[in-house]
Amino acid sequence: MNVPDNHAPMQADGVVDWLTNGTRDERFLDIIFAQMCIRLQQAGIPVQRATLHILIHHPQWLGARMMWSDGMREAEIARVDYDVRERSEYIGSPANEIHDGAAEVRERLEQDSSLGRKHALYDEMRAKGLTDYVAWPLYHTLGKRHIVTFATDRPGGFDDGDIAGLKKLLPVLALVSEIRVKNRLARTLLETYVGSHAGELILAGATRRGSGTTVRAAIMICDLRDFTKISDNWPRDDVIDLLNDYFDAMSEPIARHGGEILKFIGDGLLAIFPLHAPNACANLLHAVAEARKAMVALNERNSATGRAPLNYGIGVHVGDVMYGNIGSSSRLDFTVIGPAVNMASRLEALTKKLGRNVLLSRDFAELVEKQFGLEHVGRHEVRGFSDPIELFAYQG
Repeated sequence: MNVPDNHAPMQADGVVDWLTNGTRDERFLDIIFAQMCIRLQQAGIPVQRATLHILIHHPQWLGARMMWSDGMREAEIARVDYDVRERSEYIGSPANEIHDGAAEVRERLEQDSSLGRKHALYDEMRAKGLTDYVAWPLYHTLGKRHIVTFATDRPGGFDDGDIAGLKKLLPVLALVSEIRVKNRLARTLLETYVGSHAGELILAGATRRGSGTTVRAAIMICDLRDFTKISDNWPRDDVIDLLNDYFDAMSEPIARHGGEILKFIGDGLLAIFPLHAPNACANLLHAVAEARKAMVALNERNSATGRAPLNYGIGVHVGDVMYGNIGSSSRLDFTVIGPAVNMASRLEALTKKLGRNVLLSRDFAELVEKQFGLEHVGRHEVRGFSDPIELFAYQG
């Protein structure tokens, strides 16, 4: 029988103090969590395995699981899909019980498995020699509940002192984790809605109206053809699915090649490739070529379900743009403006008239024509510009 260690709650005090005062300069929660587990061991609390389950607001992921086990210097992070709650790994799990309202899940793993809870997780822990497991909700503000778990391999499991020591950590761990989760949430939301570079600038304090900088960049504007007709005649959910698929096809190559999407405008997008990056203009055309292939594949899938093919136009120019905060006193947009942006927009509008998917200005073409096969399509009037503009097409 395991004798209760009445000193464990006092031993945990050092870990509580470290969580409170020693983690201010650490940005990443997974590093804090791993160090906390190591300090618990050093304090005499026999933690062999621990996990932290955090629900997050992310366009692709429901949450993340951080897992630490004895001997690890860092916690492993696994992303959790939105559909996890429909799968066997979740149904009947400790996480399922906690999310359903349980204040504690305790499983004595040394006892006959036929007498305990039935879930693959418990069998896995028994197979690894673990003897006791406990899970608790971790309460953040406004009723948000996350989960922390601890397991040991000590014969007899955790004693009452160990449990008391671990419980002492929970309120402070909740505060420390909430700060990091909200910092990460702020970054995620900014990355999702304004892009990674603009998000970093905003977090660094670039929030004053009119603040900004001049950036020399290749500008790409893309627009979907006949979207008004599609949106008027297709069911709403089909239109949303279509737009999401279209933006995936266009956006993923842009991000992969170092571009930054600054905004989606209805069925269009605005992206820049700053010229301080090596081969920025070539990278833009590589992104366009990959997007073209992705659109071909998308149209093949749409054709199989009876949908009409999607057509698009892309205008590309290069020049100086003002990059920063523009808007009203209480509602700002972090974007780019300037004649170079207007030119890219006008070229996109000309793609339909000239029967080309991608039109490039002479200024842009001069930077890449030795690397890419470009088609010269002559000089054309461009609305808003006094002189005809020499244009090139790119087939990818």
